[in-house]
Amino acid sequence: MIEVRNLCKNFDGIKVLKDISTTFQDGKTNLIIGQSGSGKTVLMKNLVGLFEPTSGQILYDGRDFVGMSKQEKVHMRREMGMIFQSAALFDSLTVLENVMFPLDMFSSMTLRERTRRAKECLERVNLIGADEKYPGEISGGMQKRVAIARAISLNPKYLFCDEPNSGLDPKTSLVIDDLLHSITREFQMTTIINTHDMNSVMGIGENIIFIYEGHKEWQGESSQIMNSTNKRLTDFIFASDLLKEMRQAVTHQH
Repeated sequence: MIEVRNLCKNFDGIKVLKDISTTFQDGKTNLIIGQSGSGKTVLMKNLVGLFEPTSGQILYDGRDFVGMSKQEKVHMRREMGMIFQSAALFDSLTVLENVMFPLDMFSSMTLRERTRRAKECLERVNLIGADEKYPGEISGGMQKRVAIARAISLNPKYLFCDEPNSGLDPKTSLVIDDLLHSITREFQMTTIINTHDMNSVMGIGENIIFIYEGHKEWQGESSQIMNSTNKRLTDFIFASDLLKEMRQAVTHQH
């Protein structure tokens, strides 16, 4: 579990994150949603240590991440997996070599063990037979699945995903969502996903945090969104016509 307590982040005197307190739960897909510029990415960068909070605490299973030494943070990051908006694969490495990269860097496994682990991860994301291909030779959806395989190779406790469905068609997005959801359950990870994708919110949002202009405006489950009376949340969620129709249908049923 990750606990955030009274987190603030200022840039040049401007408050970007304003006193955010929340909990990200183990074994669940925790989604951070909000408009562009609301502070979602800044929040995630604070969580993984790319930014230093101005004030507040971030506790990983009770361990104070903000107060750790540089060395302790490096050690802590080994428990984190990251999936970036662009899959961020190395073009010059094969699919298998990309997945092996964190194992080569951080594990004490033999080459045979690292290869076996990387192949297991590729199998887990349904990418059998793509080992020797290069990122440029596979589709965007397959690249994202390679990125997921790489992120879980070290068996992390915490998985961070920044807009994992960015640039993917709706069908492929559903595949990625299902994969992230099932992996989270299987490994009992704390998964945190930054997303704009309302299909993700309604499909896999078990714990949703809505950020509005740098503060936590709302928190709850996807099942509670449809009946929320928070105007800022409903304006954000029902910006698309499809969801407006869904909401009207729900209203008519009651």
